[in-house]
Amino acid sequence: MGAINLLCWGLGVALIAVGYVRARGPWGRYQELKAQEANIARYEGWRGSRLRDDGPSAASLMAEQLRRKAQISGLMAGVGFVLVFVGFAVH
Repeated sequence: MGAINLLCWGLGVALIAVGYVRARGPWGRYQELKAQEANIARYEGWRGSRLRDDGPSAASLMAEQLRRKAQISGLMAGVGFVLVFVGFAVH
C-alpha cells in the first residue's frame, strides 16, 4: 500500500462526503418544488383553465438552479467514487 493509494482513497472519500452534503439540500428542495408544480398542474386541470401564462415562473427557475447545484455536487461524489477505485487499481 503506497502513498498514492492512500491519497486517492482519502481524496475520494472526502469528495464523496462533500458531494453528498452539498447535494442533499438542493435535491430535497428541488423535489418539493416539483411536487408543488405537479399539484398546481392538477388544480389547473381540475379547474379547467390556466391560472398563469406560459412563461417560466420564479419557482421553475429556482428548481432549475437547484437541480444544477445537485448535479454538480453529484458529479463531485462520482469523481470521489472513481478516485477510490483508482486507489485500489494503482499499485
